[in-house]
Amino acid sequence: MGVNTFDEAGSSTFRPASRLATIGVSEILKITGLATELKRQGRDVIILGTGEPDFDTPEHVKDAAKCAMDAGSTKYTVLDGSPELKGAIRAKFKRDNGLEFAQDEITVSAGAKQVIFNAMMATLEAGDEVIIPAPYWVSYADIVLVMGGKPVFVPCRESNGFRLTAEALAKAINPRTRWVLLNSPSNPSGAAYAEADYRPILDLLICHPHVWLMVDDIYEHITYDNFRFVTPAAIEPSLRDRTLTINGVSKAYAMTGWRIGYAGGPSGLVRAMAVVQSQSTSCPSSISQAAAIAALNGTADIVKQRCRSFQGRRDLVVGALNRIEGITCRKPEGAFYTFASCAALIGRAMPDGERVQNDTTFAEYLLRSVGVAVVPGSAFGLAPYFRISYATSEAELREACTRIALATSRLS
Repeated sequence: MGVNTFDEAGSSTFRPASRLATIGVSEILKITGLATELKRQGRDVIILGTGEPDFDTPEHVKDAAKCAMDAGSTKYTVLDGSPELKGAIRAKFKRDNGLEFAQDEITVSAGAKQVIFNAMMATLEAGDEVIIPAPYWVSYADIVLVMGGKPVFVPCRESNGFRLTAEALAKAINPRTRWVLLNSPSNPSGAAYAEADYRPILDLLICHPHVWLMVDDIYEHITYDNFRFVTPAAIEPSLRDRTLTINGVSKAYAMTGWRIGYAGGPSGLVRAMAVVQSQSTSCPSSISQAAAIAALNGTADIVKQRCRSFQGRRDLVVGALNRIEGITCRKPEGAFYTFASCAALIGRAMPDGERVQNDTTFAEYLLRSVGVAVVPGSAFGLAPYFRISYATSEAELREACTRIALATSRLS
């Protein structure tokens, strides 16, 4: 029997597992939760923290889910994805990326986050290192930590477009390095890697055969200004057998709640990830899998149309932020985030006399004073910046930028 702990009154108290000591709830979720509670209390709050398209799931995708339910496709499927969905994913990789995968080299999970979770659990030993360029999506580091691994952060400066350089990567690699994790286009910076950006990094990895490459391509179809998306395994075939290429339907097809992520990689790794999944969620939702098939096999017209809308919103936000004294904002190549610098505002006084100490206090000031919820760059491992998700209406974005300008003008 387990050992209970008791407080002085003799009642049992909860004792969390020690592995949770180094991680916490996502800063994005905390900020969004606080902003949502303020809205519930009647405050006029604009939430720009959540990375979720405001568009609805396309009708043909919803229709496919309804048909699946009517046909009785409501049972368990194959553990890591139905044959039909794996076939659609294989066709997508070949069509969009020039990558050919066998059926046993494809895995499907309840979201791209679970794909990453499965891969880390299947490969990391205690103390193994995962190199993560900063700024980074907040969950990367915590997933590594909960597996007993060690995240190694490599700062990527705005002067290089928030992209990792081969020189910086070379300094971080050592015998304990297990993975390098790349995300393009990036959450939170919107930075994307062209083939020329990837080439020196891939050349370096060729020289380190013990290091595997994990690539998060979830924003693949949201790029701007004729940017040409590429994925590393297509650029350097010699790395294919130690590369996991991750994607999903949540962002491009506005299917965040359907929870379908997938990946292509070496069959041995895919089998090990299936073992992990067998003891957690088992198969993804059968209904969601049917919907994902329709999304992947359907026309790309609606995705391109929505991408043009996102580009207009990007230009609106970047232009508005750069007109605010004390804020500068680089124009991102993709995703639906801006990562703006508030360095010039650090040290200024707020109306109550308190100082803006860092990007976190600046984000708190915006929420408290003008009701705009943004995420501080420190949550993503690089300060002093703040992230705005422009996956919301142009009207809200205009109002939010007006409020940010007003709050900033009150600093002295």
